[in-house]
Amino acid sequence: MKATGPLLLLIEDDPQFRLLLTTTLENQDYSVFAVATGREGLIAARNRQPGLLILDLGLPDMDGQEVILRLRKSSELPIIVLSARNQEGDITKALDNGADDYLTKPFNTAELMSRIKALLRRVAKLPGGAQECFQVGDLKVELTRRRVFVNDREVHLTPIEFRLLCVLVRNGGFVVTHRQLLEKVWGASYVEHSHYLRIYMGQLRHKIETDPARPRYLLTEAGVGYRLNEEED
Repeated sequence: MKATGPLLLLIEDDPQFRLLLTTTLENQDYSVFAVATGREGLIAARNRQPGLLILDLGLPDMDGQEVILRLRKSSELPIIVLSARNQEGDITKALDNGADDYLTKPFNTAELMSRIKALLRRVAKLPGGAQECFQVGDLKVELTRRRVFVNDREVHLTPIEFRLLCVLVRNGGFVVTHRQLLEKVWGASYVEHSHYLRIYMGQLRHKIETDPARPRYLLTEAGVGYRLNEEED
């Protein structure tokens, strides 16, 4: 039976793991094109036009970080890194280089499938840009009108607070690194000023969270960045 899901590109040098993951994905109705090297992967990304890339970092011919950088010069292909490297520095670097998500090995298969589906849903929304109105739980953000409501009560945000919230909304529940947030909200010259981010994130939480110490919406990814929780309680 022919798969009806999107074509996924898998770059993984371990033959046993590559076969296992390919079979797992195909059982979920995805088409899979699997290769063992970064060079093969870059060629396949250009020629086969996959819907999503699953990438290992430890490749025999080049580091996976280099694959991400090369792809991002000409492509917005969604990228999920699946790697045994679990250090915060590796995760942050991959996300800053342009990866959309990161899972460490060993991983939960259900979690991987959930991440793939979420990323494909996010990409499907993109042709006209992010949605004009975002809502989850008691939080409502009107992007074009620049208005924010909590429990139907309008909350006043400063321009920087609103820009910070918008970046998280537009990234659809995925982690945004400290560096990415600083660059998008304050500019490239502020990427080392992480204290700005802590201050404004604290202010934002006090305005939209019921309990800022235990946030429901603005979640911390320790040592990496922040993400907006898109799931209802």
